[in-house]
Amino acid sequence: MSHPLVLASASPRRRELLQQIGLEFQVIPSNAAEDKLPGETPEELVIRLSLAKASEVSRRKDVDGHWFIGSDTIVLCDSNILGKPRNDAHATEILQMLSGREHRVLSGYAVLDRQTGEQRAEAVSTKVWFRQLTDAEIARYIATGEPMDKAGAYAIQGFGVCFVARIEGSYTNVVGLPLCRLTGTMKELGVPLVV
Repeated sequence: MSHPLVLASASPRRRELLQQIGLEFQVIPSNAAEDKLPGETPEELVIRLSLAKASEVSRRKDVDGHWFIGSDTIVLCDSNILGKPRNDAHATEILQMLSGREHRVLSGYAVLDRQTGEQRAEAVSTKVWFRQLTDAEIARYIATGEPMDKAGAYAIQGFGVCFVARIEGSYTNVVGLPLCRLTGTMKELGVPLVV
């Protein structure tokens, strides 16, 4: 059964967040390219990619839908963009970089109304502080497999929460979708919500 709301993402975390607030929607992963453009700021990057994902799926002739949601999340430590780890060694390197420090999680989201062509997009930032991690803790965490498909090599909604000393900003943004800001935008575009 199709629904007028479409999530243009393969992320199980984003799916769970939308289910958590009672939404019915289709999941149709986007095939949009995810390359960074020269001179692009991190905020510009996540907004552009979020729009590209929602737009790519909305242009498909075989997809029914009225509103399309795209999103992209990156982790920033100093001026470094930390994506998903390539392998265990890369995951170790990322977690050692985050150990005992503050970093930022930046999620872009876009909502596109296919019928009117109206679209809204925004980047939301959350500060996260990790406690100091031991090499043994990092190795045990990597052995769980959890870091491998996560930006910044951790999941705050999983075992990775044990490393998080505190956050400043939206928790759901760190998971992958800033629900407070997203639902406000959805209301502006006429998407029916439970609350």
